[in-house]
Amino acid sequence: MKKKVLIIGAVVVVAVITTLVLKPFAKKDTAVTFDTVKVTKGNISNTVTATGTIDAITTINVGTQVSGIIEHIYVDFNDNVKQGQLLAKLDETSLVEQLKQSQASLDQAQAQLNFQESTWKRQKALFDKNLIAQTDYDQAVYNYENSKASLSNAKSALSRAKVNLAYATITSPIDGVVLNRAIEEGQTVAASFSTPTLFTIVNDLTQMEVQTSVDEADIGKVKEGQRVEFTVDAYPDMQFKGSVAQVRLQPVTTNNVVTYVVILNAPNPDKKLMPGMTASAVIYVDEKENTLVLSGKALRFTPDASYLEKMKSKIKLGIYPGMKSETAVDSITPVAAAGNMKPDQNFVPGAMPAGNANTSTSKVVWVKENNGGIHPAPINLGIENGNSVEILSGLKAGDEIVISMTGGTSKTSAAKQNAGPRGPFPF
Repeated sequence: MKKKVLIIGAVVVVAVITTLVLKPFAKKDTAVTFDTVKVTKGNISNTVTATGTIDAITTINVGTQVSGIIEHIYVDFNDNVKQGQLLAKLDETSLVEQLKQSQASLDQAQAQLNFQESTWKRQKALFDKNLIAQTDYDQAVYNYENSKASLSNAKSALSRAKVNLAYATITSPIDGVVLNRAIEEGQTVAASFSTPTLFTIVNDLTQMEVQTSVDEADIGKVKEGQRVEFTVDAYPDMQFKGSVAQVRLQPVTTNNVVTYVVILNAPNPDKKLMPGMTASAVIYVDEKENTLVLSGKALRFTPDASYLEKMKSKIKLGIYPGMKSETAVDSITPVAAAGNMKPDQNFVPGAMPAGNANTSTSKVVWVKENNGGIHPAPINLGIENGNSVEILSGLKAGDEIVISMTGGTSKTSAAKQNAGPRGPFPF
């Protein structure tokens, strides 16, 4: 009996020592923690960026159609002018002499016509009495008709000389501002082969436009009337507002890159915007105010597979929102249901939700519960801009959505899941 007691005591002592020695090395379940973001009320927008040059809506280059010396200039840079106002005057000496010459030629042609008409009448009277030959009468008719043509030609030359004389007086074709003056008094301008530009006039500096280039990948989103904000280097702290006025269909190809010209309205009541400035514009193609907004990181989070396995036992204790209780626990496996679940669809463990796998407006996120667990929630999305998404249904303001989890020495986060399927795996 004494020997038995000693043996039992020795076994107990060994067991106690073994427990004390191995206890520090026993594997412990490390608590899982979740990093979350909240669903909030806010504004969200989807934008397209573009750069372009500011210019006046109407710009006219005023030139001259006659050559000559600039005799006098009546306006200068930045002057306001009215339609028909005198801008400059060319020396009219040679033009006046041409007018006199044309007038003299007209008088000569008129005299010639009068003489040939009298001759024709005499010859006709004689020809009617058969007193002259047919040849003499035909010559008289020819000279008379030729004189009428010469008179018409002389009249045209005189009219052209008058017009050229009028061209020596340069007037403004519109109401506006003199943007550029390219001449000086005494300068000779030659209009033999092209029309030289004397002045550049813009109609209204309080209404400007921005001619931007939009990439072909974004042009489908841009529509007339969309709101625009832009900045210029001259006023880096100011934001100017406008709208899309026109989307031009003509493509512009530069180094195999296709862009399209988009014209933006740019009201300029303070005249701070000047022609030629470079504008950096943001076109708001989609925007909504006071809506549910969620960080885009939440769409890229998927729980670790080992964590999903541990949750199998917890499902027996309760039913997660949207999950069918009659589903066997053994069927729970991580399945790539990358956000193609409809908001009103039951979440069936172990199977991919039915529906179109290419649906871009339906996703699944993981909601943190009050007891520390998480559950999947199908949602319907609206505007997506890369950083945030609009929640149309499936969540409410204040819900905590998981973006990463930490358990033991491993961490599963949204960033780690970027290379894999987008959206959570149901369990």
